[in-house]
Amino acid sequence: MEFKHTPIMLNECINGLKIKEDGIYVDGTLGGAGHSKEILKHLSNKGLLIGIDRDEEALKAAKENLKEYNNVKYIHGNHDDIKEILEDLKIEKVDGILLDLGVSSYQLDERNRGFSYLGQNELDMRMDQTQDLTAKYVVNNYEEERLANIIFEYGEERFSRNIARNICKYREEKEIETTDELVKIIESSIPKSKQKDGHPAKRTFQAIRIEVNNEIKPLYDTVLNSIECLKEGGRLCIITFHSLEDRAVKNAYIEAQGQCTCPKELPYCVCHYKSFGKIINKKPIEADEKEREENSRSKSAKLRIFEKHTKEN
Repeated sequence: MEFKHTPIMLNECINGLKIKEDGIYVDGTLGGAGHSKEILKHLSNKGLLIGIDRDEEALKAAKENLKEYNNVKYIHGNHDDIKEILEDLKIEKVDGILLDLGVSSYQLDERNRGFSYLGQNELDMRMDQTQDLTAKYVVNNYEEERLANIIFEYGEERFSRNIARNICKYREEKEIETTDELVKIIESSIPKSKQKDGHPAKRTFQAIRIEVNNEIKPLYDTVLNSIECLKEGGRLCIITFHSLEDRAVKNAYIEAQGQCTCPKELPYCVCHYKSFGKIINKKPIEADEKEREENSRSKSAKLRIFEKHTKEN
């Protein structure tokens, strides 16, 4: 299958990055390079783009899509390791970083990857095909309580305990091997009257995917590390697709911006709070109506932008 990538909120991201033509930029979720291609159009030959992705198929597609550009470095890795990646490249600071979180359209549509709850596919869900942990291992080996907690926390699924109980009951007789087997278990665990808000397996599949790829736990620190990697005046743009991601990004931005904790009656600040920059948009930017109509996956997207302080700040 062709690795297609329709970049979400493309203009908003480009404007948010405030691209300098000779700058260094990181696309930490390279994918099919939709965002990166537009970044490169704004860079001179002296500029540099660093594209990071843990999916080797994405890197192959990106190299093909960007073959006309020679100022790109491709890294098979995880944006959670951005500090180490830049250190390995002997790059101290960058002018901007873009993170487009979550699963890509290609990964959802590529049936043999097991991300989709539609059809009969192997339970995989790995963004990085070289890692060991798979969805199949999670559903067949995790204890019931651990499964229930993951489905509740990462999927915000109110019937998590029913689902976990029925998964464990099913696997006593037979190993769960395919996505359609898991879907049937989930559907049997949720009352029919409560299956009106989208596909009943959506939340559980999201939860298992997040567990397999460790998407949430490191995110808060990843945001703070990314801000640390910015030059003065550099910008970080992050697109999230569900409340868990957005909450982690929002809280990390608030932490990095800093806030005076002194009592209001004091005439001046004595807490000496530290600020690394400012939040550009207090409310997240969302896709406009036209984009939402043309690309349904943009409906839940939220863009938050942070700017590193300059000396003048």
